[in-house]
Amino acid sequence: MQKARIKLASTDITKINEVCLFIKDIAAKTGVDMRGPIPLPTKKLKITTRKSPCGDGKASWERYEARVHKRLIDLGIDERALKLVMRVHIPEGLNIEIEMIDV
Repeated sequence: MQKARIKLASTDITKINEVCLFIKDIAAKTGVDMRGPIPLPTKKLKITTRKSPCGDGKASWERYEARVHKRLIDLGIDERALKLVMRVHIPEGLNIEIEMIDV
């Protein structure tokens, strides 16, 4: 038996939640087994830069942070369900990865 493992990653959590809801609806309509969405640890990318462009003056710093949210979904394979998942609208800035695994 095979499953489709879907990995979603984005800096905007609302985009991930929308796509997860679409996939949940597809799983409910087709009747395939679904596990997830499983939240994976959020990766925090931090950058600290100096405010002063020339290096003279007061040593003040600006801190920036980008958070990458991730979700994992396992779907039982049904050809019709897989076609519907492939047609889901993927918003800009969302990374999706689909792989087939043997169970």
